[in-house]
This record gives sequence, C-alpha cells and structure tokens, in this order.
Amino acid sequence: MNRSDLSRNEYMLRGPLAKKGYDWWWHSFTAWNKETGKEKAFFIEYFVINPALGRDKPVFGQIPGAEGKSKPAYVMVKAGTWGEDARQIHAFYPISELKLGVRGLDITAGCCRLTEKSMQGYVDMEEKEAKKHPEYMSDAGVMSWDLSIEKKTAFHVGYGASKFFRKLNAFEMFWHAEGMKTEYKGSIWLDGEEYEVIPEKSYGYADKNWGSNFTSPWVWISSCNLTSQLTGKKLNNSVFDVGGGCPKVFKVPLKRKLLIDFNYEGTDYEFNFSKFWTKTKTTFTCNETEEYIVWKVKTENKDAIMHLICKCKKSEMLWINYEAPDGRKRHNRLWNGGTGSGKIRLYKKMEKGAVLIDDIRFSNAGCEYGTYDK
Repeated sequence: MNRSDLSRNEYMLRGPLAKKGYDWWWHSFTAWNKETGKEKAFFIEYFVINPALGRDKPVFGQIPGAEGKSKPAYVMVKAGTWGEDARQIHAFYPISELKLGVRGLDITAGCCRLTEKSMQGYVDMEEKEAKKHPEYMSDAGVMSWDLSIEKKTAFHVGYGASKFFRKLNAFEMFWHAEGMKTEYKGSIWLDGEEYEVIPEKSYGYADKNWGSNFTSPWVWISSCNLTSQLTGKKLNNSVFDVGGGCPKVFKVPLKRKLLIDFNYEGTDYEFNFSKFWTKTKTTFTCNETEEYIVWKVKTENKDAIMHLICKCKKSEMLWINYEAPDGRKRHNRLWNGGTGSGKIRLYKKMEKGAVLIDDIRFSNAGCEYGTYDK
C-alpha cells in the first residue's frame, strides 16, 4: 500500500509559521566510492526557517555571546556523511534568494534545488570559517550532488498532519514520510572523491518535518535493507519507519509516543497511537553505552506485535545541529546516524496466541536519539 500525499510534502511556512516556523526535507542513502568500491552513507537536507523575518543576508540565532537573542531566518542546505569521518556541512542563503515553484515541491536557493523527482546542490565550508563562526553550526568539507529520486513507499501518519490540523498548527512538530523507501540514482562528490548512487542498493529514505519547535525525546529509526532469518532471503519489498518522542498538541505534551509503520512484503503493519481503534500500545527505551546508542521498541495493535532492537556505533554518528525558530538551541546531543543495524521479530495475533511471521535482520538504518539540555 502506497499512501502518498504530495500535499504534505509541499512548503508549509505560511500564516503564523512564516514568523515562527521551520520546514525541512530530509534525504539519506548509501553510495559507493567509484575508485575503491567502498560503501558510504550520506544525507542531504533542505531547511527553511522564519521566512517572514528574512533579510538580504542570513540571520543567525547562535551568535557567540548573544545566543538566542535573535530569531534565525535563512535557507540552510545541510549535507554530510556518516562513518569514521561523520560530519555535517552547511551552506546558508538569505530568504531573498528562496525561490518556490508554482506547484508542488520545487525549492531553489543558489545552486541548490529540490523537487519530488531530483535534487542538485553544493556545500563548501572551510575549517577556519567553521571555527570562526560557531553560529554556522557546521563542520568543514566540500560536497556536491546530482541525483534523481524515485519514492517507492510512503508513510502517511494519519489525521495528525491533515489540512485541518495543519491550519490550526495543532502540533509543534509535524511529520510526513513521502519516501520512507526511496531509490536514488546519480553521483556524489565529497572532498574530491566521486561516489555512485545505485538505485537498488541506495537503501534510501526521504521525509519532512515542519512546525514551531522540536520534540524531546527525539526518536527515529528506519531501514529498507532487510533480510529474513527464516528463509535467508532479502526482503526487497519491505521497509519500516519509527518516529516520535513526546509530541505536543496545542502545547499539551502527549508524553512518550511513537508512530510506527512496517511494510512487510506488501502487507502493512501500522502501530499508530493516533488511530485509537487499532488499540496500539508501545513502549520504548533509548540508551547510551560506551560504544553504542541502543533503541528498544515493543509495540502491538489488535492484529500484530513487533519487537525491534537497533544499535549504532557512536564513533560513526554525529550530533546534528538545529536552532529553533525562537533562536534557542535546545538539542546539543542529538545523536544522528545512518549505519544502524538490528533485528525485528514480527508476530500475528491469533486466538490461541501470537504466531511468528518473520525474524528479520536489518542494516543501513537511519537513526536518531536525543533529549533537550537539562
């Protein structure tokens, strides 16, 4: 089942969110070094914040000594890689350079462009500039890309991101995964080395978030590189997506909640707290050991049960940087990775108890966990 909704993937910063809001489109995938053949995980994000406050130059909220005293307003293109040299490289453009297409997703700033079907861009940050300007929240490096995008499977989270609730700005943070399974094709250049992105083994993911603030805790896990331990076969038509933390609706926290979808070989298993008629119950923990970040999720609805464990090496992750529309940076240890791995056990509920559907191993997982500073 492909529950595409392109209206949720459009630019959202109108009305109150134009002065206190962000909108971003996230992409992550695996590529292969053209010279060595070694695989490498990458991410690219197009981010807009507070467009109605924009000027002819980017406005930052993390100016040293005056952090949080100005509301940021800019277009940020964030690109980078995970692994032993994990880093995030930022390029900033003033709101005056933001160009929107007439219809659908079509965003351009400078040489960076994003549509539903393709993306191009370039980021370049020198080491001395990154150190001189901590407000850039950036590492050093040079990266460019030219990619086509084919979104295979969507996760439609339900009425929580419907037009009605969007108009009311009911949630502080909205989510839509138009491409929780996405195939990318093209080339990446990182510090002069070229990487090939091959559709069938790009293990790609595309989603977006928008709103007036972030969530704490912040949880995300997704992978479409899955293998059945019962049959030994690759599950080429499967993908799962886990996201959430502590959503707030009309500023009231809903405590610890997750939205989960597992599309298993054409059969959809959704564990969505907002769909009360499914009788979904979920518990989760996220822990930091000396070497790993570890996620454990147990969820069930009236028809199925899913147990998930994921881990990712901290040495291959980074603390991903965002400032909120009010100018404050509340997440300073938001662990973000793209080399997670783990296992899932999926059960079907029967009258006489639960029956195992499959025992699955996954890798190339995007994953995230963090809480606000105390």
